Amino acid sequence: MSTPRQAHATRWRHALSAYERRLAHVPPPPVAGRLTRMVGLTLEAEGCQAAIGDRCEIVSSPESHVEAEVVGFAGERLYLMPTGDLHGMRPDARVVPRTQAGTVRIGPRLLGRVVDGACRPLDGQGPIEAETSVRLAGRPINPLLRRPITQALDVGVRAINGMLTIGRGQRVGLFAGSGVGKSVLLGMMARYTAADVIVVGLIGERGREVKEFIERILGRAGLARSVVVATPADYPPLMRLHGAWLATAVAEYFRDRGRNVLLIMDSLTRFAQAQREIALAIGEAPATKGYPPSVFARLPQLVERAGNGVAGEGSITAFYTVLAEGDDQNDPIVDAARAILDGHVVLARRIAEAGRYPAIDIEASVSRVMHDVVSAADLALARRLRQATAVYEHNRDLITIGAYQRGSDPRIDEAIARWPQIEAFLRQDMHERVTLAASVAQLAATMAEGPADAARAKTTPEPRAAQESRAAQEPRGARDLKAARDARPPHETGAARK
Repeated sequence: MSTPRQAHATRWRHALSAYERRLAHVPPPPVAGRLTRMVGLTLEAEGCQAAIGDRCEIVSSPESHVEAEVVGFAGERLYLMPTGDLHGMRPDARVVPRTQAGTVRIGPRLLGRVVDGACRPLDGQGPIEAETSVRLAGRPINPLLRRPITQALDVGVRAINGMLTIGRGQRVGLFAGSGVGKSVLLGMMARYTAADVIVVGLIGERGREVKEFIERILGRAGLARSVVVATPADYPPLMRLHGAWLATAVAEYFRDRGRNVLLIMDSLTRFAQAQREIALAIGEAPATKGYPPSVFARLPQLVERAGNGVAGEGSITAFYTVLAEGDDQNDPIVDAARAILDGHVVLARRIAEAGRYPAIDIEASVSRVMHDVVSAADLALARRLRQATAVYEHNRDLITIGAYQRGSDPRIDEAIARWPQIEAFLRQDMHERVTLAASVAQLAATMAEGPADAARAKTTPEPRAAQESRAAQEPRGARDLKAARDARPPHETGAARK
């Protein structure tokens, strides 16, 4: 039989064992380091331990606190990139690693709000009530578990609905130079697309354009069902990366809850340029046109997070604008985006200068899932209009100067006859919404049998069998007279005598 002293000792042993088990899961206290070097936007710290992607707080004085993220290391040195202003930073400032780095708190109350890359409100409507924490970098989905794209998405733009039909869950690039109506087209799709939630990422754009896009292009009705993430061009490059990641993370949050999301990111080029600034600052060697290899690794990591979810989840249909510098469609970022996206819409400057908006170049644009979401008849109509447009554009100079003679080529004759209807189909006012069904009906009306087919029939060479049949029906005397006239020598004809 145990004594009271033994029982007391046993209780203490059990209590100490429980405390030991709890302490085993407590992370060690962060070890603060010091700031040793600053060159440009790159900070170097020693004496602290942190992993890639971890956040650190740099304390220069009781009033000066700057947040930075670990972007590289070399030996005992850490390379950090700030997320805010570095004004007032001093040598030997304390560098304190933070816990729960790389996460952000979001929730359904984000709808109708405008935030920055750290999910801080920019609209002055108070703090955001969040319900969960998500990783900025996201989590990859098993490609075999993704649902296939089988349903068309109505974006409200006639040329896209009819000629470049978008599938729900598709990822599309919008390739354009500056000043060709890119923002207006994005606003049209944001207002008219049949989606439950719209997430807009304004990455690296001018600060003036952020307010204009929200108030004039998106509008109050569009903002009510949208989340806008804005990181203008004057933000540090790391915050521009975070803005793109946050917009995608918000879209993933709503997709995982069964919502159909439209993600609009303007622009993918600014995201790539931000990664280039970071990579070059920490010493990565440039490759193609000054872009380091890490840039081309970041692009698919971002884009692949969009698309359909697994069974029971929603979808993310994404539009990424890609700035074609100097209207060069072979720019490295344009070329890389073309390879990893499910289609692209090209906006041409020559079309915009001609006054046709949206300035979509039908010949250079493609939707790689269109054949999966439309009927064979609608696909044939779109192909016919595309062929007629290509024929007219390739012969535009001859037609314009009057060098082409009608009847020389039946395909050109048909393109000329249909061109006014084709241009009317491709043109659309920014305040006009055209549904998917109406777009298909107008496409069918544009390519319907009519005067163009009659003109083509007149200029089409008559088959040889038909010629022989018609000749057999002529009177015998007329046939003999025609044969004799054709057999006369050239010097006996009226033309030769003249």
